[in-house]
Amino acid sequence: MSSALPSVLITGAARRLGATMARRFAAEGWHVVIHHRDSFEEAETLAASLPSAETIAFDLADRSAITSAVDALAARLPDWRALVNCASVFELDTAARTDDAVFGEAMAVNARAPVLLAQAFLAQARAAGGRTVINVIDQKLANMNPDFFSYTMAKAALAAASEMLAIACERTPDRVHALHPGAMLPSFDQAEAEHEASGRMNLLRRLTQPRELADAALFLAGGTLANGQAIFVDSGQHLMTQVRDVLFLAREQG
Repeated sequence: MSSALPSVLITGAARRLGATMARRFAAEGWHVVIHHRDSFEEAETLAASLPSAETIAFDLADRSAITSAVDALAARLPDWRALVNCASVFELDTAARTDDAVFGEAMAVNARAPVLLAQAFLAQARAAGGRTVINVIDQKLANMNPDFFSYTMAKAALAAASEMLAIACERTPDRVHALHPGAMLPSFDQAEAEHEASGRMNLLRRLTQPRELADAALFLAGGTLANGQAIFVDSGQHLMTQVRDVLFLAREQG
């Protein structure tokens, strides 16, 4: 690790969207801290492929593990400029019946953990300039449907927390942003062919690519936008009305 490089912690970075973000930041000269829970092999393989990277493993449902992780990183990263809260759980329950286990995990991982990480990061991280928190949320909050009920409740809580954290950062060089992706990768139990249909259910009728989200995250981390701004990366999906998750809409049409 070069002490001259700015650092970013990306949660859930061993796989999927998080891994794409890790590669994008690394390509632009950042030192990337790849968080995972138990994806050891994938995380280490990814880190080895990047110019400057390391891995860190902890459970986002464990408050003490979050605190310990931030303490350790803040003590040794000389220019920790960004935190990207990308990891989330996505399990099915409905408006008709909320599953207690699904609800508890969703609130712990999708809402509480990003807030705890952001608070600790903003309190402890050393950076050459302002520090930036980027919370990955979901276009669904602007295009509401009742599927994946607990997941959506937790993401709504994170969106509200992001706004409040941003207000708390006023008159400081720090920034808190929200990033709202649309359908980009096969989700839940989707086959690739099903994603091809559901992923095009947006105004542009195109598949939104993970690299577009990574580009947006890098842009936000650069400090160009004013504190509190949100970006939707969804080819216009959030401007539509979809009364069910596109996963089910595609199956209904098929």
